[in-house]
Amino acid sequence: MRLLYQAVTREGKKVRGVINANDTNEATAYLRSKNFIPISISKESKSKFLDALPMFSQKITASDLVIFTRQLSSMLTAGLTLIKSLEILKEQLEKEAMIEIVDNIITDIEEGSTFSSAIAKYPQVFSSIYVSLIKASETSGLLDRSLLRLADNLEKQQKLKGTIRSALMYPIIVIILMVVVVAIMMVFVIPQLSVLYNDLNIPLPLPTQIIVSLSNFVIIFWPVILAAIVLSVFFYKRWHKTENGQLIIDNLLLKLPVFGVLIRKTILVEFSRTLGLMIGTGSLVVESLIKTSDISGNIHYKNAILDVARRVEKGVTVGDAMAAYTLFPPVLVQLVKIGEQTGKLDETLIRASEYFEGEVNETVKALTTALEPFIMVVLGIGVAFLIISVITPIYSLTSSIQ
Repeated sequence: MRLLYQAVTREGKKVRGVINANDTNEATAYLRSKNFIPISISKESKSKFLDALPMFSQKITASDLVIFTRQLSSMLTAGLTLIKSLEILKEQLEKEAMIEIVDNIITDIEEGSTFSSAIAKYPQVFSSIYVSLIKASETSGLLDRSLLRLADNLEKQQKLKGTIRSALMYPIIVIILMVVVVAIMMVFVIPQLSVLYNDLNIPLPLPTQIIVSLSNFVIIFWPVILAAIVLSVFFYKRWHKTENGQLIIDNLLLKLPVFGVLIRKTILVEFSRTLGLMIGTGSLVVESLIKTSDISGNIHYKNAILDVARRVEKGVTVGDAMAAYTLFPPVLVQLVKIGEQTGKLDETLIRASEYFEGEVNETVKALTTALEPFIMVVLGIGVAFLIISVITPIYSLTSSIQ
């Protein structure tokens, strides 16, 4: 169980933290073995209500991991031991969840575990690639450099995701507002106008008839519509988890106009950067390919990368194995072949990732530029249709009175 403790060191300094123990006696014995004098030990209690709120969430984010990795690298470079660096980091951390993890890592290392095996216990924070890179660097004695490269890699991943997210935020907000406005019109405004038109016995033009019919349908069958949406989402999620569903959906995503190109280039950025990072830290090529296949997020790329790994294991070069798939563009294949010939595969892969990252940025800029007028045109057409539908009967009535 998780226990909160307060203790005093031999120097009289008060410390507190979280410890995993079967009971208070075990926790007390552990604290005394660390030369701590226990003051109080109690079972940790959590507020489910506060944990459910995003502002109180203790979830460890990508930013937390970047800060942890970069600071740890800086301390190791400065000559501090791994244990001392982790202890200093623990004092600087603010999130209890991260403090507990670092505390447990320190305990595992003190008991004889390696750093890589200690962090492997927390896959929700440290990915398999992160663990593999640390494991490879431990054997080569370049842990500080590997952590620095890891921090750079994580920052670039965040920056790329932020660029794409910011580009898509505007159209998403506009679409949501459009749906809300149309729903309000259908449920509250159109029914009132429909009653007015019926009372005045006004002949309705075709656009108005369409809007009124849609409004009546939504009001009468809204439970059916809501149930259909919920069931559709539920069955889609279940189907997408199947291999057949993933193959179909991921194939459609890659073939989307503009967005498909953006998805392809984003995958290539992550693939080439991560593969170059793993090879650069001394990981075997086959092992690196297998680990990297998990970050693609697309089953077609994952299967292709795994097949490349199998071909390389049989003696085929990485470049020749990748050339068998159109998923990998010729420029990447050629760079990989050059890297293999010169013995600098990791460096050429990093350069390839920078090249594709530049293309992603250009694609995002083009997408943002093209989406704005397109959205304005769609909005204009929708608003014009609603105005014509609402105003035309009133205009006809006014004309007949005159």
